[in-house]
Amino acid sequence: MRLLHTSDWHLGRSFHRVNMLGAQAGFIGHLVRTVREREVDAVVVSGDVYDRAVPPLAAVELFDDALHRLADLGVPTVMISGNHDSARRLGVGAGLIGRAGIHLRTDPSAAGTPVVLADSHGDIAFYGLPYLEPALVKDEFGVEKAGHEAVLAAAMDRVRADLATRAPGTRSVVLAHAFVTGGEPSDSERDITVGGVASVPAGVFDGVDYVALGHLHGSQTLTERVRYSGSPLPYSFSESGHRKTMWLVDLDAAGAVTAERIDCPVPRALARISGTLEDLLADPALAPHEDAWVEATLTDTVRPADPMARLTDRFPHTLSLVFAPERAPDDPEASYALRLAGRSDQEIAEDFVAHVRGAGPDDRERRVLRDAFDSVRADAAVKEVAR
Repeated sequence: MRLLHTSDWHLGRSFHRVNMLGAQAGFIGHLVRTVREREVDAVVVSGDVYDRAVPPLAAVELFDDALHRLADLGVPTVMISGNHDSARRLGVGAGLIGRAGIHLRTDPSAAGTPVVLADSHGDIAFYGLPYLEPALVKDEFGVEKAGHEAVLAAAMDRVRADLATRAPGTRSVVLAHAFVTGGEPSDSERDITVGGVASVPAGVFDGVDYVALGHLHGSQTLTERVRYSGSPLPYSFSESGHRKTMWLVDLDAAGAVTAERIDCPVPRALARISGTLEDLLADPALAPHEDAWVEATLTDTVRPADPMARLTDRFPHTLSLVFAPERAPDDPEASYALRLAGRSDQEIAEDFVAHVRGAGPDDRERRVLRDAFDSVRADAAVKEVAR
């Protein structure tokens, strides 16, 4: 069976101030052409279909168009909800839509109930594990402590238990939306840290033939059987080095995997340039970036006059301007942003405690801070689900 693995469409999201809806529509057209021209047997979409729980109407219309075009091809599609989606909203009408071959898996309780497709070698069971917010699903999976590894492990236990009841030789595909250890994040993904831990080990998924991951925006191979497709479009300048692709995966009669990357159309190249303003305006080596979307970091010790206007004379698609004078992070004149760069909320809070009382928190106090941050995240997740 030939699968097309994609994820993280983030329909409705913009890139800085650029509306990406046209580029997202272009990607949907490319997806449909790829399915038709490469004779794909099934499409898997591993979460974050939308960028937010209540997407704009134009994004909903584009999703509706995508569903109709995929259904018209007669090629089954399996989708899960991600941490940006409202699982309940995305899953509305799932039973009816499923009759058209579009299988939406948004209910954690159905983790062990697969979509079963077949090829000439027998059945393939597709298990959809929507994003599992630990605080919201720990009771469903009977785990004592809310954590990503615990709830995903419990969901995979259900998958393996169901798979054990099926005919010998039944192959298996799992769709999941998670941060798996070994994956390389970007600035675009929403933080999902719980209890100080964001990632889960790849071994959680042992026992299945292919794991189609979503959440991280870079296309990555963790093992031959565990892969991220990445987002089809860039959503932050931290993705400037990404090659935006989908995975074309062939699953043979024995469940062996071969995979090929299919490039996605990107509306404009990304470039991150750094230096003094005068150097950026004069450097001939930067000529290839003159038509790119640009993030410029200025290292001038004194902020120059009218930097954006002068930059856009040469780089008309400059979208982001960062000031980072060449100073040490502990320099008292260093910017607040520079001093905080790369630090987590927990680390910033611990530094604040040390600043106001002269000594940092002890282990008990660190746990209190961590629990407080987890509680805020969980509360935000509950409110988003209820919207």
